[in-house]
Amino acid sequence: MKKINYLGFLSLLSLIAILGWRTGNIGLYGFFGFAAYIRYFWVIPDEFFLLNVQKAATVAVMAEMISLVPFMFICAYIYDGAKAVPMSFGLSFAVTIIVFTVALTVLEWKERKGAEND
Repeated sequence: MKKINYLGFLSLLSLIAILGWRTGNIGLYGFFGFAAYIRYFWVIPDEFFLLNVQKAATVAVMAEMISLVPFMFICAYIYDGAKAVPMSFGLSFAVTIIVFTVALTVLEWKERKGAEND
């Protein structure tokens, strides 16, 4: 019996980009990037894969916590108080997603490179 790799469900977030087309909000087009996660539906989630996801998530959460404070100061300087908080949280969320994706890709690349040497 094949397990479902739940990481593939992140690709469903790319459907939000369709709302950007319908509403004219081009800021939503960034959600098309989540379509890259569709490939995980074909990856069997073994123990090593789950460990790599955990490592990448840990790095991503730390990057979010570290980036939130500077984004708060920068956005408070650029925008008024009402817009600064949601903008800084949005930017730190974007940093989290980017760092998670890059970290997971690097860990998978290292795993594949190590498997080729065996």
